[in-house]
Amino acid sequence: MRRRGHLGSEADRATFRALHQASLASPALREGLTADSADRAIKHLRALLGTPALALTDTATTLAWDGTGSHHRAQAGALAAMLVAPVGSDPTRDWTRTVEPTQLPCSTASCPVRTGVISPLVVDGRVIGTVQAFAPTTTAGLIRATEEVAQWVSGQLDLAELDASRNRAMEAEVQALRAQISPHFIYNSLGAIASFVRTDPDRARELLLEFADFTRYSFRRHGEFTTLADELRSIERYLLLEQARFGDRLQVTLNIAPEVLPVVVPFLCIQPLVENAVRHGLESSATVGHLRIVAHDRGHECVVEVEDDGVGEDPDKVRRALAGDASLDSVGLGNVDARLRATFGDDYGLVVETAPGAGTKVIVRVPKFAPGVSAQ
Repeated sequence: MRRRGHLGSEADRATFRALHQASLASPALREGLTADSADRAIKHLRALLGTPALALTDTATTLAWDGTGSHHRAQAGALAAMLVAPVGSDPTRDWTRTVEPTQLPCSTASCPVRTGVISPLVVDGRVIGTVQAFAPTTTAGLIRATEEVAQWVSGQLDLAELDASRNRAMEAEVQALRAQISPHFIYNSLGAIASFVRTDPDRARELLLEFADFTRYSFRRHGEFTTLADELRSIERYLLLEQARFGDRLQVTLNIAPEVLPVVVPFLCIQPLVENAVRHGLESSATVGHLRIVAHDRGHECVVEVEDDGVGEDPDKVRRALAGDASLDSVGLGNVDARLRATFGDDYGLVVETAPGAGTKVIVRVPKFAPGVSAQ
C-alpha cells in the first residue's frame, strides 16, 4: 500500500503542481483582464511555464510583468500591438509567434530575456490581450506551452465575461421590475395618505414615512441580493399602505420562522408576488380578502408561500406569464422565476397553484446557503 499523502510518479507530481498553480491564478482571471487581476495572476502563470520572465498585456500596453528583465516591460506592450492587428482579421487561426533577439534590444549582458513567445488572448472572437513568455532561447516546448496557457487564460476570461453579462442581465431584470411597480399603487397610496392629513395627521405622517422607506428600498441602486428580513420589511410597508386604502377589506396574516430571516434571496423576489396577490387576487373582489405570507425552515432550504383567497387565475395564463409573455398584466412573475432559476438552478423556479375562483398560492424555495450568493 502507498503511504498516506504519496502523489505517485514525478509526472503525477508535476500535474498536481500545474493544477495547483492554475487554481491559484483562476480567481483573479475570473474578474476579467485588468492591471490588478493580471498582477495577481501572473506569478502563478509564470510558475506554470517555468520561464525567466512573463508578461500579460492588453492590446497595446503591459498590464503585468513577473520575473527578471523588467526593463523590457514597455517592449511587451509594443509587441502586443504588432500581433493584435493581424489577429483581428481572423482570430480562429493559430497566431502564436516567436520573438527574435532583434525585437528585444538589451544592453545588459546577463539579461536572460533574449527571445520570447507571444500568444493572443481571445474572448468572444475578439483579441483582448496577449501572454508573452521570455527565455534565453525559444524551444518547441515553450511555444506549445505558451499557446496552451494562453488558451486556458482565454477560457477563464471568457467565463469572466459570461459572469459580467449575467450580472448586467440581472440588473436589467431588476430595472425592468422596478419599472413595473404600479403607478396605480403610488397614486392610490398618496391619495390614501392625503385623506388622513386633516382627520388623522399622525397617521398620515407615519404612512408618508412608510411610503418613503418603501420607495427607497424598491429603487435602491446597489446589490442584486438582499436578506429575506429586508424583503419582508419592505412588504410590510407595502401592506400598511394598501391597508390604509382598503381598510378592513384587506386582512393579512404573516407567519415567519425567525431562523430564515437571514437567508439571502434575489432583490425584489417576494415583493412582486405580494403585489400580484393584492392587485389581481383581491383588488377586484367585492368581499373581504385574506392574504397569507408564510416562511418555513425546511432543512437546507427556506420555503416562502404567498397565498390569497381572491378571484384566482387561468393556469394557462400563469404558464404564459412564467414564460415571460410581456403582453400579460402580471407584476414580474416571469422576471422573478427567471432570476431564481439563474441564481439557484432550475430546481428553484416558482410553483403557482391557482384556478378561477379558487385563489392563488405561489411557492418560492431557496437554499439557505448558495456559493457566490450574499447580501451586499
